[in-house]
Amino acid sequence: MLVSVLSPQSSVLLEPGGILAWIVVGLLAGWLAGLITRAKGFGCFGNIVIGLLGAAIGGVLFSLFGITDRAGFWGSVAVATLGAIILLALARAAGRPRR
Repeated sequence: MLVSVLSPQSSVLLEPGGILAWIVVGLLAGWLAGLITRAKGFGCFGNIVIGLLGAAIGGVLFSLFGITDRAGFWGSVAVATLGAIILLALARAAGRPRR
């Protein structure tokens, strides 16, 4: 049984056991984004949160450009990582100035 998360027209679906996959994608994406941007460690929970928020950002951006097929698990990790990098860059820009 599939349940739509956002709306009936949304392509974001929640399958049984899908929450675990979201957590794994979030963890990988947050960790990869931290490595790529050389951000300070956020810990396991922080990486999951950054990765999940990044997945939402990446999903919205890709949808705006008309890209809806994410090529499975690794495509989802790539989209989430890109979104997490954008999130970290925005957080760094909004943070206090460097000396």
